Amino acid sequence: MCIGIPSKVVAINEQVAEVEALGETRQVSLILMSETVKLGDYLLIQVGNFAVEIIEPERALEAIAYLQDIAQQENIIATQQESN
Repeated sequence: MCIGIPSKVVAINEQVAEVEALGETRQVSLILMSETVKLGDYLLIQVGNFAVEIIEPERALEAIAYLQDIAQQENIIATQQESN
């Protein structure tokens, strides 16, 4: 299974965008995008650092909150296991 992580566009240079997600930035290719990408758009990024879709901010923020919640729960579980 492949999970795309919503990422916010913070810079664009021709066919490459710098995006931010979960506190990290990275460069992604825009060559697969049929829509015009703008600063502030949220993109769905797939394996290989290719942007594949612009998504609505509300949907992106919901997904990011969900991923952060899962990461926090995993951290709690790992911490509990280490203390046993």
